[in-house]
Amino acid sequence: MTPKRTGSTLISGFMNALKPSSKLEVPTQGPYSKSFAGSSTFLPTTSLLGKVAVVTGSSRSTGAAVARCLGEHGASVVVNYVTDSAAADAVVLAIRSQGKGGAIAVKANTSTVEGGLFLLDEAIKTFGRIDILVLNAGVMGSRSLGEVDEAFFDAHFETNVKVPMFMCKRAAEVMPSPGGRIVLFSNSLTAASTVLPNALCYLATKGAVEQISRVLAKDLGSRGITVNTISPGPIDTPLFREGKSQHVIDGIAKQTPSRRLGEPDDVAPIAGHWVNGQNIRVDGGYVV
Repeated sequence: MTPKRTGSTLISGFMNALKPSSKLEVPTQGPYSKSFAGSSTFLPTTSLLGKVAVVTGSSRSTGAAVARCLGEHGASVVVNYVTDSAAADAVVLAIRSQGKGGAIAVKANTSTVEGGLFLLDEAIKTFGRIDILVLNAGVMGSRSLGEVDEAFFDAHFETNVKVPMFMCKRAAEVMPSPGGRIVLFSNSLTAASTVLPNALCYLATKGAVEQISRVLAKDLGSRGITVNTISPGPIDTPLFREGKSQHVIDGIAKQTPSRRLGEPDDVAPIAGHWVNGQNIRVDGGYVV
């Protein structure tokens, strides 16, 4: 099976926490959708005007929701895509139509270090700075140990671990210090008591991401750059539904207290002035 690319409102302090220091496509509602939508209803007014955010894998699903949310609060956003330029353009249009921050779409394959660094370079070329880096893109393949080969293993670690680390390295060189914000993405299954054998490589990479985040929080924190991890639970996206029967989806949804799947708009990076080195699980109680 070829690994698929994954693309990440959470709490009332979302944008206030993400706001850097002064020093220096809409998801389709599914059967388990909540009855409200739209981040502006729940977020406080927090300006990110003048700030620039780069969000990998942001033409759809969680990444698109994060990009739109950042734009809603005034940030200029670099929307990243690989193949679906129309979806990326739609996210850019949604951000620009708010009349706050600007937005551009950049085609860059963030499964390679070269592609990841190109994305950052394009952000600097266009906006002259990077304040926020959200590393949402990744691959999520399903193979048990007996099915794993070197190519499958390498694809996961290259995309989910190596590229994000070297993008952090480049971004840290140009971010405001203090004031920079880096958010990585893991998965709540790294702490779940039950995991499937075919999640081996995917969860191995997410465990690595969590440790990278912890170490970088110490390293870059001394310069006033925060590094945090968001670990979503089951999110209702086409990728999540792929290969699952409705019976399986129903069973997963019932494992949260609210008895529904999460939505892309539930997931948002949270990295505050005094929040650093944390792994924040956005799963509605899926793992407790």
